[in-house]
Amino acid sequence: MSMTEVEPVYGETPERDDLHDPALYRALSRPAVASLVLGVLSLAALLFPTLLILPAAGVLLAGIAIRSIKRYPDEWSGLTIARLGYALCGLMLVGGIALHATVYAMEVPEGFQRISFYDLQPDDDQPDMPIPSEAVNLDGQKVFIKGYVYPDGQQSNIKRFVLVPDRGTCCFGGQPKLTDMIEVTLRDPHRIRYSYQLRKLAGTLRVDTRLKPVSGLGGVYYQLDAEYVQ
Repeated sequence: MSMTEVEPVYGETPERDDLHDPALYRALSRPAVASLVLGVLSLAALLFPTLLILPAAGVLLAGIAIRSIKRYPDEWSGLTIARLGYALCGLMLVGGIALHATVYAMEVPEGFQRISFYDLQPDDDQPDMPIPSEAVNLDGQKVFIKGYVYPDGQQSNIKRFVLVPDRGTCCFGGQPKLTDMIEVTLRDPHRIRYSYQLRKLAGTLRVDTRLKPVSGLGGVYYQLDAEYVQ
């Protein structure tokens, strides 16, 4: 007795158990994808410390994605992507912090003390003094400070310029505060070209409570005889 193979009826779809598999209908987790994208973008955080916010956000999103996928495995997919994003962002975050901390600790030349424009601002408790007594005490001290070159039209072979604390004034014009300006004179053979980059300078600071006139600006209280520039 022979067995007859049953031919499927034309137009009829064979039954497949995998069509009813919930995994086929799971959505890819957006936080998982976002964390991986931020992990790639976080390479820029190795150059700019302010961009460390990118890997920090990526770690947070990856954590959210992993928790959501594990809690609702029938609804979300992308666990591998989330773990990869978490690892990459975590590596960039830890590596970036370590790198910038090392640069910060080693950037001050030997024999100089680090100061900032914050140290040069007026004291609210001494309203009659244009500059704080702490700044006056820095007169004649060897200091290290960072800032931006205020534009005066000269583009190259710059020996003397005004240093300001941020790009709000150096790049978009306007009159900086008197205590937000340091007149810098570079010792020979140092010269610079004008750019938007952050400058690192070291030299002898001169502080005077009387304004020294500066062409195009209100004047300066602070002058730096710079022997180091980067």
